[in-house]
Amino acid sequence: MHLLPNAGLAHLLSISGLHFGIVTAFMFFVVRQGLALIQYVALRFPIKKWAAVLAFAGACFYLLFSGASIPAQRSFVMVAIVLLAVLLDRTALSMRLVAWAAVAVLAISPESILGPSFQMSFAAVVALIAVHETTEKRFLVWRAGAGWLRRGGLHLAQIALTTLVAGLATAPFALYHFNRFTAYALAANLLAIPLTSFWIMPWAVVATALMPFGLEPWGLHPMAWGIEGVVLVAREVAAWEGAVSLLPAMPAWGLAAISIGGLWLCLWTRRWRLAGLPVIALGLASIVLSTPPDILVSGDGRLMAVRSDSGELMVSSGRTLRLVRDSWLRRDGQEGAGVWPKSGSSPDGAVVCDPLGCIYRLEGRTVALVRDVAALAEDCRVAAVVISLVPTRGKCAGPSAVIDRFDLWRSGAHALWLDAGGWRVENVREVRGNRPWVPPAPDRRRRSG
Repeated sequence: MHLLPNAGLAHLLSISGLHFGIVTAFMFFVVRQGLALIQYVALRFPIKKWAAVLAFAGACFYLLFSGASIPAQRSFVMVAIVLLAVLLDRTALSMRLVAWAAVAVLAISPESILGPSFQMSFAAVVALIAVHETTEKRFLVWRAGAGWLRRGGLHLAQIALTTLVAGLATAPFALYHFNRFTAYALAANLLAIPLTSFWIMPWAVVATALMPFGLEPWGLHPMAWGIEGVVLVAREVAAWEGAVSLLPAMPAWGLAAISIGGLWLCLWTRRWRLAGLPVIALGLASIVLSTPPDILVSGDGRLMAVRSDSGELMVSSGRTLRLVRDSWLRRDGQEGAGVWPKSGSSPDGAVVCDPLGCIYRLEGRTVALVRDVAALAEDCRVAAVVISLVPTRGKCAGPSAVIDRFDLWRSGAHALWLDAGGWRVENVREVRGNRPWVPPAPDRRRRSG
């Protein structure tokens, strides 16, 4: 299931810019080259614009044929603007057209700006165009008068450069949204992208064209050979040691710094563009500068996690709310987590439990995790923070912080940070903010211990 993502080839699974670009370019060049073979047509008519119109029609068909998902719609808008530039005799690849594509996409689905698909797609496109504008003249000089061997080498170099640039541009957004870093994505894409571009997608177009005649197997069988090749590459690369690394979650300000630094680097053409590099470095450093929470409590209280002496999370159950647990661990950069016992002590002694609840100690602070109302009175006397799965009804006045069943019900999941000087808590309601669809937050007294 994770074969292609672990090899850095997950983008091949989505109907996105790569597929639309390959399909449209294939139809454009086939039509243009076919018309160029007819001397009368080639000398008298604008065959390049004719090819753009037919490629646009093919892109429309591919959009509907693929199901017209949101990423597909976004890619179609970008391809349509590029083809419009061809019809208007404008540069097909420019920052101006990317900006118009972004405006069009946001006009259709403004919420997409917060999603990984929009961010990664436009980050890759902006970075690729910036590099294209910088290196285009050099590649033209190197290609002039070159033989087929040198041209082939230059083409592979361009594929490698494209893969490297796109990978570096999208890596921060992949870290922010998925907490994953694929170390060997460049090697995998160097093999898989040419196979996809020059074999799989052209045969897909051929198979689609042959479907009305019942001859699609002539295209699907060669296409399947190419897919098997991509799977073979993914299986080999994913098996390499250290192919995937999980990293702790990047804070939002870190991603903002990377985005601002990246735009500064890509949009300017003078030497001062390099000033964006320190801003990008600051954003990447935010991963180690931010402090992860010490305690996590799910919205229904059925799952809790605390940080052990080794710095890793331990969870209250290995079976309950697996999706929530996996999300917590992924955001913390962990593959797995230990489970503290329902009765007894955890291996590091940080958590001690009995049938009524648990006591957790960190940085000299005592936190009570109450399961039964019978433990509430004692825990409220000894603990600095009480997290109760039963209502306290205002009878727990001693601790610095009290989070009970009603708090979880009103405000959702909670995260707590503890240190020798006090505590800090966040919940889902506070993170969502004051929105028309969010009920008013209940008043709650807060103190620092």
